[in-house]
Amino acid sequence: MVNLLDNGRCEEIKTLFLQHYPDSKTELNFRNPFELLVSVVLSAQCTDKRVNIITPQLFREFPTPSDMQRASTEDLHRLIGSCSFYQNKAKYLQNLSKQLIEDFSGEVPLDRELLQKLSGVGRKTANVVLIELKGSNFMAVDTHVFRTSHRLGLSYAKNVDKTEKDLENCFKTDLARLHQAMVLFGRYICKAKNPECDNCFLYRVCESSDKR
Repeated sequence: MVNLLDNGRCEEIKTLFLQHYPDSKTELNFRNPFELLVSVVLSAQCTDKRVNIITPQLFREFPTPSDMQRASTEDLHRLIGSCSFYQNKAKYLQNLSKQLIEDFSGEVPLDRELLQKLSGVGRKTANVVLIELKGSNFMAVDTHVFRTSHRLGLSYAKNVDKTEKDLENCFKTDLARLHQAMVLFGRYICKAKNPECDNCFLYRVCESSDKR
């Protein structure tokens, strides 16, 4: 088992990630903070590709929190119906839009604690929003980050909160860039099925029992 306090190994992996993904950004398409927030909420257990198919028409019809809070459930179901858990997400979008209007003058709050008060927004979603909008030194642990961090031996935690803490302790800085680098790495190289080990720049330092 790898020593999670091995700072030399952490720095080596960190350097390799930043070298291979120097300008990593989310693949979600958005034009303003509200669109990003909505897109991240929709992306839970749904691919960014699918969200990017859904959102252009959604934002044409309901471009602002004021518009979206007035949207009917039927309209939202029609527009986001191809997204996983669309019925719950439709409720989240209506409720968080109402909260933005009533509590934040229609603006997305750029504070983690305030973001988590919004309907459908947990710590991961709040972290992603602040990573993209402010470059905040946060680590958001989605399915790709969770999988790759465990394969690399950067965390052995059983849940995302403890995994987030392990990664923060390991990397310390550049967490915003590293989060998105790990997402892209997990999406295109260290995939859940058939990881591309032959093309992996981290093969030498990988601890995975699935390593080929």
